[in-house]
Amino acid sequence: MQLRVLGIVLAGGKGTRLYPLTKERAKPAVPFGGKYRIIDFVLSNFINSGIYSIYVLTQFRSQSLLQHLSEGWQFGGLLKSQFIIPVPAQMRSADETWYQGTADAIFQNINLIEQANPHLVAIFGADHIYRMNIASMVEYHENKKAQVTVAAIPVEKRLAAEFGVIETRPDGRIVRFHEKNPDAPTIPGDPDRVYASMGNYIFSAPTVLRELQDDAANENSTHDFGRDILPSLVARSKVYAYNFQSNRIPGEPPDAEAYWRDVGTIDAYYEANMDLRSVSPALNLYNREWPLRTTGFPDPPAKFTFDEENRRGQAIDSVISGGTLLSGGVVRNSVIGRHVRVHAGALVEDSIILDNCDIGRRSKVRRAILDKNVRVPQDGSIGYDLELDRRVHYVTDSGIVVVEGNRSAVDVATMVV
Repeated sequence: MQLRVLGIVLAGGKGTRLYPLTKERAKPAVPFGGKYRIIDFVLSNFINSGIYSIYVLTQFRSQSLLQHLSEGWQFGGLLKSQFIIPVPAQMRSADETWYQGTADAIFQNINLIEQANPHLVAIFGADHIYRMNIASMVEYHENKKAQVTVAAIPVEKRLAAEFGVIETRPDGRIVRFHEKNPDAPTIPGDPDRVYASMGNYIFSAPTVLRELQDDAANENSTHDFGRDILPSLVARSKVYAYNFQSNRIPGEPPDAEAYWRDVGTIDAYYEANMDLRSVSPALNLYNREWPLRTTGFPDPPAKFTFDEENRRGQAIDSVISGGTLLSGGVVRNSVIGRHVRVHAGALVEDSIILDNCDIGRRSKVRRAILDKNVRVPQDGSIGYDLELDRRVHYVTDSGIVVVEGNRSAVDVATMVV
């Protein structure tokens, strides 16, 4: 029997810890790795795994996300079972509210599950950087004859207080959930690590429909899968943990470690981008058997011009996206987005530069994130005087300077030295 799997992507979170990158966009729409968006990872995982029926539930600041989905994630419409459809918040609750939790988000769109009539429903978040062969998780779910399977990643026990931790039997069956408990039980046979929930679930369709109806009727519920539905299910249903580290991606070496990063903060987002600069990065964007899909941009190739002393366009240990022109400037240890201009004598180091930025002559940018359309004026300086930067920009405790998008030359002119 060919299983019918319906994918539902939860893409409505505010992403407040990623401010100011989420000031005007939803977290899943935040750019990553030069040319991608965070949501591209979960959608690519679904498509590469052979799951082509996908609803994307949106909510806060969704315009940028909706535009990205319309430009880059539309099928031809030949088969009704192949679609990626964004679903704005419908306010179908009795009091017409925004989504009150992850379970409420699905419940308010329960008609989509009923109409699709799938065997399984894969409910995944859209705010992590990872690759996952979801077909392997589906196979595990079926082999265990589970009602629910929860993707889990082993983390060091000392980090238990930062995650929702899953307690399992040796066969993987979940017996209890521990929310940010430093004394949570470790993985059977592994005293140094605990299972952290990744917030990705596979439900049998009858189970999720029943549980959503019951949860919606429970006035004491917070209407969240991790807090309410799953903890109540473990005592009366077969709920299993799927070890994400056992997941294998086609085209990768058999001993390659599964890659997953939580980019919930500016520092985490910065480090995940910086991972890409490595000679052999843990996240391989060049695997043709598991492509990371996104909008198909009609960009020209990146270009490096001039070969003169103190005026040589070059990039070292960096990722450079299409349409970018290094006109005598130097980029080192950085990730550069689309259509960026780095002018003569400019230096960009250890930074993330998003689309359409302009780095003026002899300007210096260090340990910074420049959102889209920022113009750094001639002889400007960002990241060299953090006290001065704090007067104009957002600066993290670790010293990463974030310059908001759509800033004019006047806005950053105070950085001139």
